[in-house]
Amino acid sequence: MPYGKLILIPTPLSESGVLEPVAFAILNEASTSFVESSVFVIEDLKPGRKRWLEFGLPRHIVDHFFLYNEHNALESSKLLLDEIKIGKTVYLMSDGGLPAFYDPGIELVRLCHQHKIKVTSTPFFNSVVLALALSGFNHRKFWFEGFLPLDQVDRKSVIKKLLISKETSILMDTPYRLKRVLEEISEVASQSGFKKKLFLALDLGKSNEELILGTSSEMLEVIKDFKREFVLLFSE
Repeated sequence: MPYGKLILIPTPLSESGVLEPVAFAILNEASTSFVESSVFVIEDLKPGRKRWLEFGLPRHIVDHFFLYNEHNALESSKLLLDEIKIGKTVYLMSDGGLPAFYDPGIELVRLCHQHKIKVTSTPFFNSVVLALALSGFNHRKFWFEGFLPLDQVDRKSVIKKLLISKETSILMDTPYRLKRVLEEISEVASQSGFKKKLFLALDLGKSNEELILGTSSEMLEVIKDFKREFVLLFSE
């Protein structure tokens, strides 16, 4: 049986906020058509039920929520992984905001990546924050480098700094420079001997979204189309 997947469901911070339309449609469909193959995960029972009903989602689901928070994340992540392995889709919500961003959900995301399970999210307004949540990387502290400088010497200097850093670092550049960036990272890593885990988020929120964990050399081998929007993360 093929594995299921994990979907992060960002929710409004405000109690009066409206659930994003794509997220609403996905949860509503899963609640009616795919309920037997779905697991709806919330952080806290009372507020989770309240918000679900305020969003206008099917009432019968509130009796079947799976509770997942900082107190049970390690044990519950393993239980949810088992559900995904038998083909179920897990919908992960927090009390407000983006699950797995500075949130216990990071444990489940990390476990899914370890077992080659698809992780994705309904639309979120910030690609950098979304990439962090989807990576499973530790981001208690992180550094946003942004775009690399144009000068080749300066670019390699910045890349070396990111390879040395103990913190998770975030890099962006224009789509047509993706291949060049990965080649430069491979070159600097080879010369310096510094190795980091990399996470590449391609075309977040689009139909061709792709998440890749590995080395820069491995990414160069598996990517077919390099002209894509991307966020690249470095981690210990």
